[in-house]
Amino acid sequence: MKLDLSSLEKAVSSLERALNVSASGKNADADSREVIRAGVIQNFEFTYELCWKFMKRWLEGNLGATYVDGVSRRELFRIAAESRLITDVEQWVKYHNARNETAHTYDSAKAGEIAAVAAVFAGDAKKLLQILQSRND
Repeated sequence: MKLDLSSLEKAVSSLERALNVSASGKNADADSREVIRAGVIQNFEFTYELCWKFMKRWLEGNLGATYVDGVSRRELFRIAAESRLITDVEQWVKYHNARNETAHTYDSAKAGEIAAVAAVFAGDAKKLLQILQSRND
């Protein structure tokens, strides 16, 4: 089953651009840095959501829906690792937990932590995209 990866491609690219703006905006005023960080977090949120959904779609199409329907996120990541879509289940669980934090709490310290997670996540999201592209038939 061929997946239309264009939305994931755009999301990964947008997250990378947001991180680049964040890195180049270290000398910006506090308000600008806060807005940039919020943009990084928002990009992280929707890129993460697309990543796990595309993992699930790929697994459904290649293993069968019965393998992934109703499984926990941790289990989904385990199956994705077994299928060599990702390499580190625990790291993806951390991304999931960080995504949950963005939905439930927001303060400056937490935002800084999540922005740092987003920077690491960007590399793993790009790797996932590349693997999906290479296996998209």
